Amino acid sequence: MTESHLADGTNRHAPVVDWATDFDHTDRVWVDNPFPIWDQLRQVCPVAHSDRYGGTWLPTRHEDISAIAYDTEHFTSRGVVVEEGRPIEEAPIGGAPPITSDPPFHSFARRLLLPAFGPKVIAQLEPQIRTLCRGLLDAVDARRLAGEPVDASAHYAAHIPVDVIARMLGLPIGDEELFREFVHGVLENVAAPPDERDEFFGRLETYLDIQLQDHRDNPRDDLISYLLNVDIGGGERLPDEHVRGTVVLLLVAGIDTTWGAIGSSLWHLAQSPHDRRRLATEPDLWDTGVEELLRAYAPVTMARLVVDDFEFQGCPMKKDDWVLLPFPAGNRDPEVFDNADKVLLDRAQNRHSAFGLGIHRCIGSNLARLELRIALEEWMARFPDFELSGETVRFAPGQVRGPRELPVTIL
Repeated sequence: MTESHLADGTNRHAPVVDWATDFDHTDRVWVDNPFPIWDQLRQVCPVAHSDRYGGTWLPTRHEDISAIAYDTEHFTSRGVVVEEGRPIEEAPIGGAPPITSDPPFHSFARRLLLPAFGPKVIAQLEPQIRTLCRGLLDAVDARRLAGEPVDASAHYAAHIPVDVIARMLGLPIGDEELFREFVHGVLENVAAPPDERDEFFGRLETYLDIQLQDHRDNPRDDLISYLLNVDIGGGERLPDEHVRGTVVLLLVAGIDTTWGAIGSSLWHLAQSPHDRRRLATEPDLWDTGVEELLRAYAPVTMARLVVDDFEFQGCPMKKDDWVLLPFPAGNRDPEVFDNADKVLLDRAQNRHSAFGLGIHRCIGSNLARLELRIALEEWMARFPDFELSGETVRFAPGQVRGPRELPVTIL
């Protein structure tokens, strides 16, 4: 792996000294454990600022995160991944609609995808996902019996969303390692210089252009074929740029967010014998348990760009400043959740924001919930007792958090 693509993504910047004035979400301290940072900032500087990435703001209270997420007048979504440069694609479409789209275009772009992610459609995927998980667990068990190390992320969680979203899109399952490289390039290697980022996105676009052409030549029943052929009025089709950008969104977000949620949940359970026993013996606990794990370990931090100079909560935000929206921090706000720092699997009141807030609330939430629940149910049915092995657990840097390396010992 080259220096420019280090797996941990944290080689680019000097270490953070003061989180209130110089934060960096790729700093190793943040990556390893952001929760104390958020707790501290809520008390001393609830909207922090950093000059890194050309100027970035960080609200940590649920109230402020929600206010910005809903404010489409002062904050644009045309850029949602904080990086050194700024996106060249203009509002209201952006480079990866609908996540990069502003009103009124956003509603149109989102409506195109709603039928594919409705509850009834997603529920039909359950047998496929269970079969996938059981096959992966067979391989994990074979490693265990052979005395080989078991990594609950690399050998299990990493494969589930890749297989599911690739089949939905109609992309080659054999390219799963390439898809994970795309995830790294889009979401983790954000501190790279803009020209390096541009080169990477050029390779990604070339790959997808080949896939789009293959779908034109060989139409089939999948999401890419649907996007290429959907009639948006008067026989008109979506521009290739729109289709390609939406596929990037579905592929990268569809993989990384669920990978992170499954891995973080297994990381928690590996350290909590009490919660493992409860899930293994109280089947009625699964509904609230999954929601609580989503709240406590929400993987996604989104971003916005400031439209024009604007003062928010006394903070003089400038045009094109980044604003990070750490939904996981909002889920840990004690002003909103009792015992916010504790995982309570039977938490009854749980209006968490793991899937975001505002117009961009995750369109794939039904799919993510299904994948997470099945992945945990099948793992617990096969391996009800397991723990961390004592080896290093490595979390992904950037805006989607989850363990990339999760060595466990199956008891």
